[in-house]
Amino acid sequence: MAACSSSFTFCNRNTFHSPVPQRKTLVTKTQFSVPTKSSESNFFGSRLSHSSYLSPLSSSSLKCSIFAKVNKGQAAPDFTLKDQNGKPVSLKKYKGKPVVLYFYPADETPGCTKQACAFRDSYEKFKKAGAEVIGISGDDSASHKAFASKYKLPYILLSDEGNKVRKDWGVPGDLFGALPGRQTYVLDKNGVVQLIYNNQFQPEKHIDETLKFLKAA
Repeated sequence: MAACSSSFTFCNRNTFHSPVPQRKTLVTKTQFSVPTKSSESNFFGSRLSHSSYLSPLSSSSLKCSIFAKVNKGQAAPDFTLKDQNGKPVSLKKYKGKPVVLYFYPADETPGCTKQACAFRDSYEKFKKAGAEVIGISGDDSASHKAFASKYKLPYILLSDEGNKVRKDWGVPGDLFGALPGRQTYVLDKNGVVQLIYNNQFQPEKHIDETLKFLKAA
């Protein structure tokens, strides 16, 4: 069923003073449409409900969108998350080889599907460079399993339910933290961050920039 919406109007009154003793008032009207029932839409790979439009941004969201906690030249903090098969995976397991770790908003959304398939299509190139590819989003393991199966993704997808790792790493969001961010980290064999790439609107560029870096390393 299509989501219903209601409209309301803001009036802005601006008063102009002329040289003669009279006033003219200009009234401008701007109309906004606000969803009144729960709805879901896709915005560059992000799931949004009506509450996303109306909820005010907290100071922590603003801070997270501006200040990264994991920076280039820094050792990547370890974590353990479940993969698409429900098995726990720790980042430290891959120490000794380069790791391409990419955070993405959600499974099955247009931008994220495009990005996932681009990593899939270039997976052999990453393997040739000796790198492991890992995708992370807030979806659960069942969602990841269905997503990986549908698009034949050959690499690991980790479930960061509650976005704890995303917050710990300080992955910046888009629109001042209102939307989950899309960011890629390249770690060297010692687990040190050597490249951070962020592009919310051109997901395929993450693959291009990452491969370019690995080939030059």
